[in-house]
Amino acid sequence: MIDPLVPVDQTVLDLKREREVAFVGVWRRSASRAAVSWVGTRLNKDTGAGAHARSTEIERWRMFSRIAGAVAGKFDLAELVSIVTDAATEWSGGKFGAFFYNQVDEKGEIYSLYTLSGIPKSAFADFDMPRKTAVFAPTFDGTGVVRSDDIRKDPRYGLSQPHFGMPPGHLPVVSYLAVPVISRTGTVHGGIFIAHDEPGQFDEEAEEIVKAIAAHAAIAIDNAALLLEARRESEARRIAHEANAKLAAIVAHSDDAIVSKSLDGTITSWNASAERLFGYTVEEAIGRPITMLIPDDRMHEEDMIIGGVREGRRTDHFETLRRRKDGSLVHVALTVSPIRDENGAIVGASKIARDISERIQAQERQALLLREMNHRIKNLFALTGGLISLSARSATSVEDLTQKLRERLTALARAHALTMWDEAEDKGASTDLLSLVRAILSPYEAEHRQSLRVAGPRVTVQGSALTALALVLHEFATNAAKYGALSSPDGQLSIELLSDNDTLTLRWIERGGPEIQAAPSQSGFGSKLEKATLSGLEATIERKWERDGLTLSLRLPLSRLRH
Repeated sequence: MIDPLVPVDQTVLDLKREREVAFVGVWRRSASRAAVSWVGTRLNKDTGAGAHARSTEIERWRMFSRIAGAVAGKFDLAELVSIVTDAATEWSGGKFGAFFYNQVDEKGEIYSLYTLSGIPKSAFADFDMPRKTAVFAPTFDGTGVVRSDDIRKDPRYGLSQPHFGMPPGHLPVVSYLAVPVISRTGTVHGGIFIAHDEPGQFDEEAEEIVKAIAAHAAIAIDNAALLLEARRESEARRIAHEANAKLAAIVAHSDDAIVSKSLDGTITSWNASAERLFGYTVEEAIGRPITMLIPDDRMHEEDMIIGGVREGRRTDHFETLRRRKDGSLVHVALTVSPIRDENGAIVGASKIARDISERIQAQERQALLLREMNHRIKNLFALTGGLISLSARSATSVEDLTQKLRERLTALARAHALTMWDEAEDKGASTDLLSLVRAILSPYEAEHRQSLRVAGPRVTVQGSALTALALVLHEFATNAAKYGALSSPDGQLSIELLSDNDTLTLRWIERGGPEIQAAPSQSGFGSKLEKATLSGLEATIERKWERDGLTLSLRLPLSRLRH
């Protein structure tokens, strides 16, 4: 229930202005008609009573007109009720006047003192708010007027707890006139109570005056309640509009794709990030089924998600694949929530899709790096074993073996150092490709000094290209030491660098190693590492396996050597 006695400002909202103006007009006419009718009746009764009586009636008619004019344009209930209470007290001949307003609390009905006339409000400060006692029940129920020459002699007086009469310290009230204030819908707003400390103060004429004034008060309260309702509705719409505008701005500028769909899977909204992520414009997406984004082998996911939505469940951070307009797949994390209407019924779903491609790729790179580290460590152990075998074949003593092995391991460490990040300069290492090749082959020079040949122009290589080429060349050298030319005392290895305009070619030629019966499998991790590494350099590799050895050609753009 709207509380019409909450003070409001004087501004009439545009929202219901026409309704309010129309209602005020009707109220003015009906209230004026009631006043004129009452005054006319009194004048007819007193015809011939003399000019003084007619003058008094005309003054009362003017009083009603003033009240009508005073409350017609007022929406401040405190001021409005004060006007009618003062008028009712004055023109009824009362000594005290009050307006009590109907309320309901957890204990039932209670009547709050809204305004007083003739006495300060502090006179009631020490009393609880009155309740519907037996004597005043007709007023608060809206069933009739209570008019008593001596309220203490009323048979209903003194029947209600807790005081069974007036509480100690109450004003010395004897005569009472209580008139209900009833809205046009039948709701009892409260009552106007007029009192006097002498008996027999209120007659039928006083009752008619207060009833007419109560009619004014009821209509004014209804009118103020109508305005307050309009303002509350307008404020609710304003708040909802601002909330919707904020939400729309968040959705429009979100980095995540935000899509809404109906329960049958039809797309109903599509933000700018959805367009960037999936490639469809708003016009292309809205009205189409959400399944256009789902790969065929993942259609079951939509059934699972929409089933949860129908049951009111939210799906959080569901990682999956979705299909772009160009057919490519993208890794996304989905959050799906039910959309409810004003009645709480589920009418659709909102879906937030976050592109997690970079994270997935980072995880894949991390996994590759871990496998690479494992592979390199294994290769280092294998290489160390090969170095020991090579050194042992030519060593003449333990001291000689120790010296050669130390030199070769030191050379291996130098090759590794070439690929490390320069912490002092906070940048990648830089060298020329011939120096990198010689550093990687240096552990084998003692055994194959006459059979190793490296030739070509000096080409600078740095950054990630240096690391990538070091990995690939280390893989070539490890394989040659395990299975190829470097595994045999008679083996020969020739490396040539050729630069042609924008392309660099590295030729790796092995001869004199174990006889090759067939091309080996390319399915091991070393092959996968090689492929992944070379793809970042836009490089290609070609191998030619012959019975007496391997010829390998590595080609890459010169521009990639400085990346």
